[in-house]
Amino acid sequence: MTRRTPSVKAGWLTALPFAHRGLHDGNRSVPENSLAAAHAAIEAGYGIECDLQFCADGVPIVFHDDELERLTGRLGSVRDLTSQEATALTLCGSGEPVPLFAELLALVAGRVPLLVELKACPERDATGFVEAVVAALQNYDGPLALMSFDYGLVDACRSRAPSSAPVGLTAEGSQPDELSAHDDALAKGLDFVSFDHAAMPNAFLDEVAARGLPILCWTIRSEAEASRARQTADQITFEGFRPSI
Repeated sequence: MTRRTPSVKAGWLTALPFAHRGLHDGNRSVPENSLAAAHAAIEAGYGIECDLQFCADGVPIVFHDDELERLTGRLGSVRDLTSQEATALTLCGSGEPVPLFAELLALVAGRVPLLVELKACPERDATGFVEAVVAALQNYDGPLALMSFDYGLVDACRSRAPSSAPVGLTAEGSQPDELSAHDDALAKGLDFVSFDHAAMPNAFLDEVAARGLPILCWTIRSEAEASRARQTADQITFEGFRPSI
Protein backbone atom coordinates (compact mmCIF):
# COMPACT_ATOMS: atom_id res chain seq x y z
CA MET A 1 0.00 0.00 0.00
CA THR A 2 1.34 3.44 -0.91
CA ARG A 3 1.27 5.82 2.03
CA ARG A 4 1.52 9.58 1.89
CA THR A 5 4.28 11.35 3.78
CA PRO A 6 3.69 11.83 7.52
CA SER A 7 3.88 15.62 7.25
CA VAL A 8 0.91 15.59 4.87
CA LYS A 9 -1.12 13.00 6.74
CA ALA A 10 -0.55 13.86 10.35
CA GLY A 11 -0.39 17.64 10.65
CA TRP A 12 -3.96 17.85 12.04
CA LEU A 13 -2.88 15.73 15.01
CA THR A 14 -1.43 18.76 16.76
CA ALA A 15 -4.37 21.13 16.19
CA LEU A 16 -6.52 20.31 19.25
CA PRO A 17 -6.06 18.74 22.69
CA PHE A 18 -7.52 15.23 22.90
CA ALA A 19 -10.01 14.39 25.65
CA HIS A 20 -8.77 11.12 27.19
CA ARG A 21 -11.50 8.50 26.66
CA GLY A 22 -13.80 11.39 25.76
CA LEU A 23 -14.75 14.33 27.97
CA HIS A 24 -15.90 12.20 30.91
CA ASP A 25 -16.35 13.36 34.50
CA GLY A 26 -14.37 10.68 36.30
CA ASN A 27 -17.16 8.14 35.76
CA ARG A 28 -19.62 9.92 38.05
CA SER A 29 -22.38 10.52 35.49
CA VAL A 30 -20.52 10.69 32.16
CA PRO A 31 -18.47 7.49 31.84
CA GLU A 32 -15.18 7.15 30.02
CA ASN A 33 -15.33 5.84 26.45
CA SER A 34 -19.09 6.42 26.30
CA LEU A 35 -21.07 8.15 23.58
CA ALA A 36 -21.99 10.78 26.18
CA ALA A 37 -18.30 11.51 26.77
CA ALA A 38 -17.72 11.74 23.02
CA HIS A 39 -20.68 14.09 22.63
CA ALA A 40 -19.35 16.31 25.43
CA ALA A 41 -15.94 16.51 23.74
CA ILE A 42 -17.54 17.44 20.42
CA GLU A 43 -19.62 20.16 22.09
CA ALA A 44 -16.48 21.56 23.78
CA GLY A 45 -14.46 21.44 20.56
CA TYR A 46 -11.83 18.91 21.67
CA GLY A 47 -10.45 15.92 19.83
CA ILE A 48 -11.34 12.51 21.24
CA GLU A 49 -8.95 9.76 22.32
CA CYS A 50 -10.62 6.37 22.69
CA ASP A 51 -9.79 2.68 23.18
CA LEU A 52 -10.86 -0.35 21.17
CA GLN A 53 -11.19 -3.94 22.31
CA PHE A 54 -11.86 -6.93 20.04
CA CYS A 55 -14.97 -8.97 20.95
CA ALA A 56 -15.32 -12.71 20.61
CA ASP A 57 -17.34 -12.30 17.39
CA GLY A 58 -14.65 -10.13 15.78
CA VAL A 59 -16.39 -6.77 16.28
CA PRO A 60 -14.50 -3.78 17.78
CA ILE A 61 -16.07 -2.00 20.75
CA VAL A 62 -15.06 1.16 22.61
CA PHE A 63 -13.71 -0.04 25.97
CA HIS A 64 -10.41 0.35 27.81
CA ASP A 65 -9.94 -2.46 30.33
CA ASP A 66 -9.24 -6.11 29.59
CA GLU A 67 -11.50 -7.04 32.50
CA LEU A 68 -15.11 -5.96 32.86
CA GLU A 69 -15.43 -5.36 36.59
CA ARG A 70 -14.21 -1.75 37.05
CA LEU A 71 -16.46 -0.34 34.36
CA THR A 72 -19.47 -2.66 34.37
CA GLY A 73 -19.50 -4.47 37.73
CA ARG A 74 -19.43 -7.82 35.95
CA LEU A 75 -16.62 -10.36 36.29
CA GLY A 76 -14.74 -11.71 33.29
CA SER A 77 -12.83 -10.60 30.24
CA VAL A 78 -14.34 -8.23 27.73
CA ARG A 79 -12.83 -10.28 24.91
CA ASP A 80 -14.87 -13.34 25.94
CA LEU A 81 -18.12 -11.52 25.13
CA THR A 82 -19.79 -11.10 21.79
CA SER A 83 -20.39 -7.51 20.74
CA GLN A 84 -24.11 -7.99 21.43
CA GLU A 85 -23.35 -9.14 24.98
CA ALA A 86 -20.88 -6.30 25.54
CA THR A 87 -23.18 -3.55 24.30
CA ALA A 88 -25.98 -4.84 26.57
CA LEU A 89 -23.82 -3.78 29.55
CA THR A 90 -23.93 -0.27 30.99
CA LEU A 91 -20.94 1.75 32.15
CA CYS A 92 -20.25 2.73 35.76
CA GLY A 93 -23.83 2.52 36.96
CA SER A 94 -25.06 4.98 34.35
CA GLY A 95 -27.53 4.36 31.57
CA GLU A 96 -24.72 4.58 29.03
CA PRO A 97 -24.10 1.31 27.17
CA VAL A 98 -20.72 0.08 25.99
CA PRO A 99 -20.56 1.47 22.41
CA LEU A 100 -19.64 -0.25 19.21
CA PHE A 101 -16.80 1.45 17.35
CA ALA A 102 -19.23 1.91 14.47
CA GLU A 103 -21.59 3.82 16.78
CA LEU A 104 -18.81 6.16 17.87
CA LEU A 105 -17.88 6.83 14.25
CA ALA A 106 -21.50 7.60 13.39
CA LEU A 107 -21.74 10.06 16.29
CA VAL A 108 -18.48 11.88 15.61
CA ALA A 109 -18.97 11.95 11.82
CA GLY A 110 -15.74 13.85 11.22
CA ARG A 111 -16.65 16.81 13.42
CA VAL A 112 -13.54 16.50 15.61
CA PRO A 113 -10.34 14.45 15.29
CA LEU A 114 -10.30 10.89 16.62
CA LEU A 115 -7.23 9.28 18.18
CA VAL A 116 -7.96 5.55 18.34
CA GLU A 117 -5.89 3.17 20.46
CA LEU A 118 -6.13 -0.55 19.72
CA LYS A 119 -5.66 -2.51 22.94
CA ALA A 120 -3.36 -5.51 22.81
CA CYS A 121 -5.04 -8.91 22.48
CA PRO A 122 -2.19 -11.44 22.49
CA GLU A 123 -4.49 -14.46 22.23
CA ARG A 124 -6.08 -13.08 19.06
CA ASP A 125 -4.82 -12.42 15.54
CA ALA A 126 -3.59 -8.83 15.29
CA THR A 127 -4.32 -8.75 11.59
CA GLY A 128 -7.93 -9.76 12.16
CA PHE A 129 -8.40 -7.01 14.73
CA VAL A 130 -6.99 -4.37 12.40
CA GLU A 131 -9.01 -5.64 9.45
CA ALA A 132 -12.21 -5.33 11.53
CA VAL A 133 -11.28 -1.77 12.48
CA VAL A 134 -10.47 -0.90 8.88
CA ALA A 135 -13.80 -2.37 7.74
CA ALA A 136 -15.60 -0.07 10.18
CA LEU A 137 -13.71 2.88 8.70
CA GLN A 138 -14.67 2.09 5.11
CA ASN A 139 -17.13 4.97 4.75
CA TYR A 140 -15.74 7.24 7.48
CA ASP A 141 -14.79 10.73 6.34
CA GLY A 142 -12.91 12.65 9.01
CA PRO A 143 -9.52 13.05 10.69
CA LEU A 144 -8.66 9.81 12.45
CA ALA A 145 -5.42 8.18 13.58
CA LEU A 146 -4.68 4.65 14.80
CA MET A 147 -2.14 3.72 17.48
CA SER A 148 -1.21 0.97 19.91
CA PHE A 149 1.31 -0.04 22.57
CA ASP A 150 1.46 -3.40 20.83
CA TYR A 151 4.15 -3.53 18.13
CA GLY A 152 2.29 -6.26 16.24
CA LEU A 153 -0.85 -4.15 16.05
CA VAL A 154 1.19 -1.15 14.90
CA ASP A 155 2.73 -3.31 12.15
CA ALA A 156 -0.72 -4.55 11.08
CA CYS A 157 -2.08 -0.99 11.04
CA ARG A 158 0.88 0.17 9.00
CA SER A 159 0.22 -2.41 6.32
CA ARG A 160 -3.60 -2.39 6.28
CA ALA A 161 -4.91 1.00 7.43
CA PRO A 162 -6.16 3.51 4.86
CA SER A 163 -3.45 5.83 3.59
CA SER A 164 -5.37 8.77 5.06
CA ALA A 165 -5.07 7.39 8.62
CA PRO A 166 -1.80 8.14 10.43
CA VAL A 167 -0.38 5.19 12.36
CA GLY A 168 1.45 5.79 15.61
CA LEU A 169 3.05 4.14 18.62
CA THR A 170 1.66 4.63 22.12
CA ALA A 171 4.67 4.32 24.39
CA GLU A 172 6.19 4.75 27.82
CA GLY A 173 9.43 4.03 29.65
CA SER A 174 12.80 5.63 30.22
CA GLN A 175 15.24 2.72 30.39
CA PRO A 176 17.62 2.08 27.46
CA ASP A 177 16.11 -1.33 26.61
CA GLU A 178 12.60 0.13 26.49
CA LEU A 179 13.66 3.03 24.29
CA SER A 180 15.62 0.68 22.03
CA ALA A 181 12.47 -1.34 21.36
CA HIS A 182 10.66 1.88 20.47
CA ASP A 183 13.55 2.76 18.13
CA ASP A 184 12.90 -0.48 16.24
CA ALA A 185 9.27 0.53 15.69
CA LEU A 186 10.35 3.99 14.56
CA ALA A 187 12.77 2.50 12.05
CA LYS A 188 9.91 0.51 10.46
CA GLY A 189 7.98 3.72 9.93
CA LEU A 190 5.66 5.73 12.19
CA ASP A 191 3.57 8.81 11.52
CA PHE A 192 3.51 10.00 15.14
CA VAL A 193 4.19 8.95 18.73
CA SER A 194 2.03 9.34 21.86
CA PHE A 195 4.24 9.12 24.96
CA ASP A 196 3.79 9.05 28.74
CA HIS A 197 4.43 12.63 29.83
CA ALA A 198 6.13 11.46 33.04
CA ALA A 199 9.01 10.01 30.98
CA MET A 200 9.60 13.05 28.77
CA PRO A 201 12.00 14.20 27.45
CA ASN A 202 14.10 11.24 26.33
CA ALA A 203 16.48 10.19 23.56
CA PHE A 204 13.77 8.34 21.64
CA LEU A 205 11.62 11.46 21.43
CA ASP A 206 14.66 13.47 20.36
CA GLU A 207 14.88 11.17 17.33
CA VAL A 208 11.13 11.41 16.70
CA ALA A 209 11.41 15.21 16.70
CA ALA A 210 14.47 15.09 14.44
CA ARG A 211 12.37 13.20 11.88
CA GLY A 212 9.72 15.92 12.00
CA LEU A 213 7.01 13.62 13.37
CA PRO A 214 4.26 14.85 15.73
CA ILE A 215 4.71 14.04 19.42
CA LEU A 216 1.58 13.63 21.53
CA CYS A 217 1.55 12.81 25.23
CA TRP A 218 -0.70 11.32 27.91
CA THR A 219 -2.34 11.74 30.38
CA ILE A 220 -2.25 15.40 31.42
CA ARG A 221 -4.35 16.35 34.45
CA SER A 222 -3.60 20.04 35.10
CA GLU A 223 -2.49 23.22 33.38
CA ALA A 224 0.87 22.93 35.16
CA GLU A 225 1.42 19.45 33.69
CA ALA A 226 0.31 20.72 30.29
CA SER A 227 2.81 23.57 30.40
CA ARG A 228 5.67 21.19 31.22
CA ALA A 229 4.59 18.61 28.65
CA ARG A 230 4.42 21.16 25.84
CA GLN A 231 8.15 21.74 26.22
CA THR A 232 8.54 18.37 24.49
CA ALA A 233 5.15 17.42 23.02
CA ASP A 234 3.25 19.10 20.21
CA GLN A 235 -0.14 18.27 21.73
CA ILE A 236 -1.65 16.72 24.85
CA THR A 237 -4.19 14.07 25.80
CA PHE A 238 -5.95 15.24 28.98
CA GLU A 239 -8.59 14.50 31.59
CA GLY A 240 -9.94 16.11 34.77
CA PHE A 241 -9.68 19.71 33.54
CA ARG A 242 -10.36 21.71 30.37
CA PRO A 243 -7.25 23.04 28.63
CA SER A 244 -7.41 26.07 26.41
CA ILE A 245 -7.80 25.44 22.71
